[in-house]
Amino acid sequence: MRKLWRSGDPFIWLTGGALALSLLMVFLLVGLIVASGLGIFWPKDIHRFQLADGREIVGELIEQEEIPDPDAPPGTPAKHRIKVKQANRDLYGMDFLWIDEADIKAQEIAAGAVQIERREWGNFIGFAKEFRDGETVLQGAENALEGARKRLPEIHELHGRISGIEKDEIGALSRQEEEARLRLKGLERRGVKEGPEVEALHDQIEKLHGEYARYQEELSDLRAQMTGSLVLSAAGGMEKEVPLSQIVRVFQPNEMGLFGRIWFYATKVREFFFDDPREANTEGGIFPAIFGTIVMVLLMSVLVTPLGVLAAFYLREYAKQGAFTSAVRIAVNNLAGVPSIVFGVFGVGFLIYFVGGTIDKIFFADALPTPTFGTGGILWASITLALLTVPVVIVATEEGLAQIPTGMREGALALGATKFETTWRVVLPAVLPSMLTGMILAIARAAGEVAPLMITGVVKLAPSLPIDGQWPFLHLERKFMHLGFHIYDVGFQSPNVDAARPMVYVTTLLLLIIVVALNLLAISLRNRLRKKFKLSAV
Repeated sequence: MRKLWRSGDPFIWLTGGALALSLLMVFLLVGLIVASGLGIFWPKDIHRFQLADGREIVGELIEQEEIPDPDAPPGTPAKHRIKVKQANRDLYGMDFLWIDEADIKAQEIAAGAVQIERREWGNFIGFAKEFRDGETVLQGAENALEGARKRLPEIHELHGRISGIEKDEIGALSRQEEEARLRLKGLERRGVKEGPEVEALHDQIEKLHGEYARYQEELSDLRAQMTGSLVLSAAGGMEKEVPLSQIVRVFQPNEMGLFGRIWFYATKVREFFFDDPREANTEGGIFPAIFGTIVMVLLMSVLVTPLGVLAAFYLREYAKQGAFTSAVRIAVNNLAGVPSIVFGVFGVGFLIYFVGGTIDKIFFADALPTPTFGTGGILWASITLALLTVPVVIVATEEGLAQIPTGMREGALALGATKFETTWRVVLPAVLPSMLTGMILAIARAAGEVAPLMITGVVKLAPSLPIDGQWPFLHLERKFMHLGFHIYDVGFQSPNVDAARPMVYVTTLLLLIIVVALNLLAISLRNRLRKKFKLSAV
């Protein structure tokens, strides 16, 4: 045994086993996320359950589990219960319920069952009775569904026009009116209360009010055209009249074939990627969160890369090596272990309140006390994450600089190149792979951070994207949505946990895909640079 331990073989097996265990845990976690996230858009059959007490439950079968009974004698058959999504929250008060299998008298596929995705109150599961649109009343399940499906595309078009007017036209009017109001306030602050300029601004505001009233009339006309409703019966004999303006989609999963289910799945995936969220972020899409995450990561990368690279170049190439330089390196390494929430507090105290408040006093005094940059926004969140990840870039770049042979520098200097030319044309290209390694690590950490973002600019639902068609196109002062915070909010702050859980899984899967895609892009670029310069700097 002593000879075996001295040979080192047990340590090789121990380290290999630890690596295998770590990889297994990672694969199991990713597998759980993938398995739970990819299946949420697949349309499930709707079942009808007859219970022993006479009740009737109609809904989707979600899962089955064993009922724990520690006091049961050995050999007692296990009892199970099932979770059913009955939906109809406005009628029953809850979307999900558990049913003991022993209480189920009969179970069958509910023929003719209809599922409706609504803009409010979640889904509705029931049976179509009639379609109403003014004097038109179509009775019977087939006729009612046919009438609703013919009318829905027009309703969706009207809804899109209404949303466009509210966001674009009325939003532009609101911005113009706010700019005119601030200019009036600025003139008043300078003592100018009368004159041609003041009158012109008042005329402009009056004109904007007229345009706003015209758009309000147009919106009223459009809403008046959104007529029609679908009357449905739910389990238990209750009825519900659902206006078509509140319906997103009507479908019958029990009547769908394989290709119909695949088409439905693809439609739901497209909606998830490109639509706005609804129902407290538990339904609809998450496009604002995807957009905000990518913009924030790109801004953070633009900020952290030059800062970290310049610091590493100074420490390795220009600073005199001694006690002070060693202390700086120790401080940089220690910064990498500081909790992220500490950086968030620094971002609030220094960046938002001090820097942002100073900017408001100098450039946006007319808007005070309403802050412009003196509140959370994507700029401050990006700078905070840049400060959080800059030690990683410094360490990776400095390690790359240390591995560049001294002869390369001396050869360039011997040929007459200056120190700057040597650094710019010889050292910098050779250290690019290490710079990208640091940026890869920075992106991987920043994309998943939540704590500092919660107090520096991220919100549950952002009214506008950080980038749009309005000047100056990139609005650094705006708040934004983030996938990491979206996962936290939906998973831990939602009052309807069971309904929110599928969105947590699929959003987590998407965040992993984005992080992996950004890393693969940076790794690919790094490998190309390594081949180009024939030097491995990492």
